[in-house]
Amino acid sequence: MVILIYLFVLLWEEAHGWGFKNGIFHNSIWLEQAAGVYHREARSGKYKLTYAEAKAVCEYEGGHLATYKQLEAARKIGFHICAAGWMAKGRVGYPIVKPGTNCGFGKTGIIDYGVRLNRSERWDAYCYNPHAKECGGVFTDPKQIFKSPGFPNEYDDNQICYWHIRLKYGQRIHLSFLDFDLEDDPACLADYVEIYDSYDDVHGFVGSLSILLQQRNVMTLKFLSDASVTAGGFQIKYVAVDSLSKSSQGKNT
Repeated sequence: MVILIYLFVLLWEEAHGWGFKNGIFHNSIWLEQAAGVYHREARSGKYKLTYAEAKAVCEYEGGHLATYKQLEAARKIGFHICAAGWMAKGRVGYPIVKPGTNCGFGKTGIIDYGVRLNRSERWDAYCYNPHAKECGGVFTDPKQIFKSPGFPNEYDDNQICYWHIRLKYGQRIHLSFLDFDLEDDPACLADYVEIYDSYDDVHGFVGSLSILLQQRNVMTLKFLSDASVTAGGFQIKYVAVDSLSKSSQGKNT
């Protein structure tokens, strides 16, 4: 019985460290940050990007398409996604850590489709961003204030940062923007902060709000700056709110 409980706990922790959408495993954001490699779908969904579009997505976010070696290095520390994507030089493949009958044909390693002659084929993308290691973090404390890189000075161009908040089960996240100054762009396509109700920035998009009371105990925030015009940046505060006690919100804010 003790062994069964132990195995259940391990599986439970693993399940909450990986996102799952449309049959695709998505890594916890801190693993992507450590690897410098991350997976991208088109805004319209899975397998919608041509090679040129995949390349543009990565470059727009301050990086480039990952090379085979970069993807393999990420895979060796646990990067595992069951979705084929473009790599540098027109190559397509995906990283498999755990063999499965429905993903990777029961094999591990980079499932390699080779260099595609038809660059109009539509796949996802694997990006590499050398800036991804320079900012962001994982928070489990009941309250925390985090800032854009260099705050109160202006942040740099071509930044991509992820912050992942993970509180105890039964708690909610109360998020507040204490300072907020980004490049002025009504379409939010230049510099922006996005909030996700999940372990990653693939699904669970909530929006960009100044104050947010989250219904779950996990949240991911993504900050991206483009290659031109910077601003003062931001400070963001969160506190844990006991979902069983309405009065605790007022005590923690």
